[in-house]
Amino acid sequence: MEPIKLANSPITYFVGRTGQAEWVLFLHAAFVDHNMFRAQFAYFAGKYNILAVDIIGHGQSAAGQKGDRIDQMSKWLSDIMETEHIDKVHIVGVSLGAVLAQDFANRYPHAVSSLACFGGYDINHFDGKMKAENSAKQMLMMLKAIFSIKWFAEANKKISAYTQQAQKEFFDMNIRFPKKSFMYLAALDSMVNQYETGQRKYPLLIGCGKFDIPMELEAVKAWERSEPDCTAVLF
Repeated sequence: MEPIKLANSPITYFVGRTGQAEWVLFLHAAFVDHNMFRAQFAYFAGKYNILAVDIIGHGQSAAGQKGDRIDQMSKWLSDIMETEHIDKVHIVGVSLGAVLAQDFANRYPHAVSSLACFGGYDINHFDGKMKAENSAKQMLMMLKAIFSIKWFAEANKKISAYTQQAQKEFFDMNIRFPKKSFMYLAALDSMVNQYETGQRKYPLLIGCGKFDIPMELEAVKAWERSEPDCTAVLF
């Protein structure tokens, strides 16, 4: 898929077209880029139209301007859909991508065909204690990155991936993450506990891996309790 620069933004996105098929939007985890979904792109090619982005500060969207913030991603995604004449999308978000997927669904529910969030948490009802624990872990990772991106990448790959192959792929992407891009992540909290979840008019799938950190397993279980109509998976 060839990169496309969204006008008046720092965002680069990628499109794979398959005629009149439905669209799937992929939102990647923190510190990597859209390439984490290469296996999924190959699987869905020819079945769906594919839309992927590099989140601000990541990959080919690293050259942001002063004032650009991660909480603008939903607006930029909406602008991409308008530019590409896309009415609705199935959204797949992992970790940071799951946060952004939910924020988009909060702001533009009419544009969502389905929502699938993995390795994330319910941003509309995030428990204060869990939120504080999550923030502390993020701060520790940021401190590691300030001292050494290689040290950070070595630590993060073990949190983010289980198999040796996946860990190597994550390391190779993490090592390219620019230190200056941490500033774009500072606005993440502005998307948490800002909306009340209404009646969803689309299916919700949530889940994580069985080898994920205990806090993630707890977050998925809590989300499932608050939205019993969702489908929860452990893989």
